Amino acid sequence: MPKMNRLPLLTLACVIAATGCALAGPKPIPPAEVKTGQHAQVLETKAAATGRIEYWLYIPADYAKAKEPWPLVLFLHGAGERGDNLDKVKVHGPPKLVARGKPLPFICISPQCPAKSWWPMETKALVALLDEIGATYNVDKDRVYLTGLSMGGFGTWALAIDQPKRFAAIAPICGKGDPKKVAAIKHVPTWVFHGGKDRTVPLKRSEEMVEALKAAGAEPKFTVYPEAGHDSWTKTYEDPEFWKWLLAQRRKR
Repeated sequence: MPKMNRLPLLTLACVIAATGCALAGPKPIPPAEVKTGQHAQVLETKAAATGRIEYWLYIPADYAKAKEPWPLVLFLHGAGERGDNLDKVKVHGPPKLVARGKPLPFICISPQCPAKSWWPMETKALVALLDEIGATYNVDKDRVYLTGLSMGGFGTWALAIDQPKRFAAIAPICGKGDPKKVAAIKHVPTWVFHGGKDRTVPLKRSEEMVEALKAAGAEPKFTVYPEAGHDSWTKTYEDPEFWKWLLAQRRKR
C-alpha cells in the first residue's frame, strides 16, 4: 500500500485554520468588562476611505444589568463636523445630549466622516462599523435605528436604501435622497423632519422623498417646522416623543 504524502494535508490544515481565524471576526465582550459612558473609539477597516473610522461609542450605565439585548442608534452628523477632530461630532444630536449629562436608553454610535468625504460615499464603512458593534456588544438586531442631520440626512437615506433589511426605523433630518430608489425601504418606519425656511437644503428635497414613499405604499411621518431654517434637528432630538416613537419600532422581517 503506497505511503500517503502528509505534507499537502498538513498545509491544507494550516490554511483552513488560518482562514478560520481570519473569518472569525470580533468576539463579544463580557458585559462586566464593558466600559460605560461615551468614549472615543477607532475601527480600522479597508471599507473606509481613510482605512479607519473614528467614532463616539455610548454605553448605558446599566448595560451589564440588562436581561434583554440593547437597542442601537447610529447617528450621522452634518458636513460641518467632518474632519479629524472627533469633539466636533458632539455639537449636535445624541452625542451632544450625552455630553450634557443626559442618559440614553440605548447604545449609540456617532462616527466622524473624513474631511474630503461624504456620508453617501461611506456606506461600506458604516456597514462595517454596524457589524463590528453588533458582534461585540449585546445589541438587539431587531432594534437598530438610523438618524442623521443635513449631510447625515443624506447619509441616512443612502444607507437605509443600501441596507433595506437592517434597520427597524429611520429618521432623516433636513436631508436629500433618491426618490427613484426609496421604494426599497417602503417597509421601514420613517419619520422625516425639515425646516420650512431651510435655505441650505430646500424643504422640497424631503417632500420628494416622502411623496415617493407614499407612492410606493408607505405611510411615512413628516414633520415640518414652519419657522425653522436649516436647524430642524435641535428640536427633534430634544423631543421625548421622537425617541419614544423611534424605540418602539421593530424590524419587519
